Amino acid sequence: MSSFNDYVKFVTQQFVSYVDRPKEERIALRRQRKEARPPIQYQMFGMLPLALSMILKKNRNRKK
Repeated sequence: MSSFNDYVKFVTQQFVSYVDRPKEERIALRRQRKEARPPIQYQMFGMLPLALSMILKKNRNRKK
């Protein structure tokens, strides 16, 4: 049962530290995390879009 209490304590500390930050800083942190993420096509499909784009680019260059 103490692990649940530890978890509640941790969540409470995280929440309080989040609320104590100024609004501008919270927005800036959120923006930084969003920019650090890979594009959605790579999140959803992995390396498949990159591989397809490389194949298509290679085929276009051959035709020219």
